[in-house]
Amino acid sequence: MSVPVDVADLERVLAGFGAGYLLTVSAASSVKAVSVAPTSTGGDLLVSGPGRGSIANCGANPAVTLLFPPRVAGDLSLLVDGTATVDGDDVRIRPTGAVLHKSVS
Repeated sequence: MSVPVDVADLERVLAGFGAGYLLTVSAASSVKAVSVAPTSTGGDLLVSGPGRGSIANCGANPAVTLLFPPRVAGDLSLLVDGTATVDGDDVRIRPTGAVLHKSVS
């Protein structure tokens, strides 16, 4: 089951989640996942210092996904798709869509 989340409501929905994972894809199609705690900044999400590999991947392929697992087993996960822009050692993500997703139990 998936429940769409309006991007305008994303900041409110994110308040119910903790740290998540930034998923990026390299030019060679290799997926990289790193733990992150993004902050909301004027509609964008700022990921501070995700590391050189994630920065390189965002430069090669700006399509990214943020995955926020449920805090309690059985709750919904949050998936946020977006377009990444490298900003020095940080990544700024413009959300393009989001869903709350029920995990398989």
